[in-house]
Amino acid sequence: MKGDPLMDASTLMGRLGDPGLRVVDCRFLLLEPEAGRAHHREAHIPGAVYADLDRDLSAPVTPDSGRHPLPSVAAMAARLGDWGVDRTTGVLVYDAGEGSMAARLWWLLQWLGHDAVWVLDGGFQAWVAEGGDTEDGDTLVSSKEFQTRASRYRAVSTDALVHGLDSGSMTLVDARSGERFRGEHEPIDPVAGHVPGALSWPHAQNLQPSGLMHSPASLRDMWAQHLGDISPESVVHMCGSGVTACHNLLAMERAGLRGSQLYAGSWSEWIRDSQRPRATGAA
Repeated sequence: MKGDPLMDASTLMGRLGDPGLRVVDCRFLLLEPEAGRAHHREAHIPGAVYADLDRDLSAPVTPDSGRHPLPSVAAMAARLGDWGVDRTTGVLVYDAGEGSMAARLWWLLQWLGHDAVWVLDGGFQAWVAEGGDTEDGDTLVSSKEFQTRASRYRAVSTDALVHGLDSGSMTLVDARSGERFRGEHEPIDPVAGHVPGALSWPHAQNLQPSGLMHSPASLRDMWAQHLGDISPESVVHMCGSGVTACHNLLAMERAGLRGSQLYAGSWSEWIRDSQRPRATGAA
């Protein structure tokens, strides 16, 4: 992807109403699954359609999968078409603020070979703070046909990850909070801890106190210091279910450290098999 994958609120204000730009609201709360849609209907950026993490950006959970399996290519392409997105459409995605939910759709679009996509820096919170207008209800759009194409963005399977970790060709970076990584607190999954050998990088570290993402230069310095001589191409991002991991991948892309991959199943899939190793404490 060329250029900055983020767009600020003032830039969006200048482009709002452009028929070539589709705005998608990705607000979602893991512990309150219906809250995001309710918030959308109460107030959203004018013209935005709503993307539900569970229903639109994930496939149904299976006995072997994590909590948010990737949708099939066909299902995701159909959903994008329903939202009025085709190959000529630019897409601006946003969530409540930090960007982790929006980053999931950003990654999915990249995975399908569509690189004209941006995450709203600071999300809905930044939009309101900038004085942006809002509207309520649901947005109706005319459907289009979305066609996929080849992409460098890849999802790593559990088997491929095991092989990569054993061979030393992959380095795993976990986006969950330090408490969850160390196994001190686990509010969602039935098993606490992390994949042995993984590095911890809580996705909140990508953000300034204002809620905006750090600048490209700052992110590059932070990530370069964290990774050392590890190449970006060998990095695989994970979290609890493959959602906030996309925020770390987004941050690396903004920093110009391109080529990292996503372990979509993440911790909630890893622990499906009790024979897979687990670790607690600091890495």
